[in-house]
Amino acid sequence: MVIKAKIINNICLNSHPVGCAADVARQIAYVRAQGPVKNGPKNVLVIGSSTGYGLATRITAAFGAGAKTIGVAFEKAGSEKGPGTAGFYNTLAFDQAAQRAGLFSLSFNGDAFGDEIKTQVVAAIREHLGTVDLVVYSLASPVRTDPKTGIQYRSVLKPLGQDFTAKSIDPFKGEIKVSTVTPATEEEAAATVKVMGGEDWELWIDALEAGGVLAPGFTTVAYSYIGPQVTYPFYRSGTIGKAKEHLEATAHNLATRLKTSVGGAAYVSVNKALVTRASAVIPAVSLYMSLLYKVMKKQGTHEGCIEQIDRLFRTRLYVGGPVPVDAAGLIRIDDWEMAPAVQAEVAELWDRVTGDNLRDLCDVRGFEEDFLQLNGFGIPGVDYDADIDSVVLEHGA
Repeated sequence: MVIKAKIINNICLNSHPVGCAADVARQIAYVRAQGPVKNGPKNVLVIGSSTGYGLATRITAAFGAGAKTIGVAFEKAGSEKGPGTAGFYNTLAFDQAAQRAGLFSLSFNGDAFGDEIKTQVVAAIREHLGTVDLVVYSLASPVRTDPKTGIQYRSVLKPLGQDFTAKSIDPFKGEIKVSTVTPATEEEAAATVKVMGGEDWELWIDALEAGGVLAPGFTTVAYSYIGPQVTYPFYRSGTIGKAKEHLEATAHNLATRLKTSVGGAAYVSVNKALVTRASAVIPAVSLYMSLLYKVMKKQGTHEGCIEQIDRLFRTRLYVGGPVPVDAAGLIRIDDWEMAPAVQAEVAELWDRVTGDNLRDLCDVRGFEEDFLQLNGFGIPGVDYDADIDSVVLEHGA
């Protein structure tokens, strides 16, 4: 079959296996071009390893530091009826590239929130790696079932306390629109913390520590985002902000505990704003990111996932000394985004942007490209008119 991007209400419903493989290859080539990551990790577990920052982490660990990696993700396989998820093809492409390079990789496809997958991963670490010296938690899921109670929780991206109205763009229509979102209930806010907070991260560390597979000096990192004032109602002051506050509190608790037990450390890395599956439908975020891309590309500081994580490894996590953190103990690899000059220019453009000057002031094309490339579309060099047979759909390019 010939696979074209299927987009409904700014959500991409399919993926392209060859495009996904090509994008994984591009990221691997970038990391290799930077040279070895000195003093990097040797045995790495990435929870949420199939897309975005999690995939970039696994690539950087393997092809930058030569690490053995285990990845955990929950993805849908392809069939002769149609393609699987992008993460399914990304994982296949990574494993195939690692095998060609003589690097150990093992990928688990299952619910990372459940106890069963944790037990399986601990056993695999013990069998294949012995211990892990880095665990990265990069899980992004809208739904979580608590393994202890069986209760299912669903996260929401909503403000707290009052309505939030903001300008946004429809990147595929090139239009400015104004959207209003009503505030979350207390139950919705609490459910978001259950899904996106630090509870499951801590359960993973509990399982790994109980299984005796944490190396001396072990490090664990979870990814987060803060962003500018204009997005605070959704991020820092909204439901997801409450979840991230819980994540940060979990990091402090884990750091204290791991320092005593294995001489280890725990951090939250605050990363740069990048296009995700939700970016095109969240008020304010799509417009902010389009403006941010315009400013940072002009200044030469724009980074995608792989550039950001490669820099995280080389200039924060593995510098041969203490990990640089801010006053709150956070790793701030969003420093280029939050630079005062960048934010001042974004704010000035925000006030001026209209439907008439949208494509002049915003990097709408860059937003569109990143959105499509999340699912393997719009990748340079890929023939999107080519027929994809069932073997590729089921087993990758």
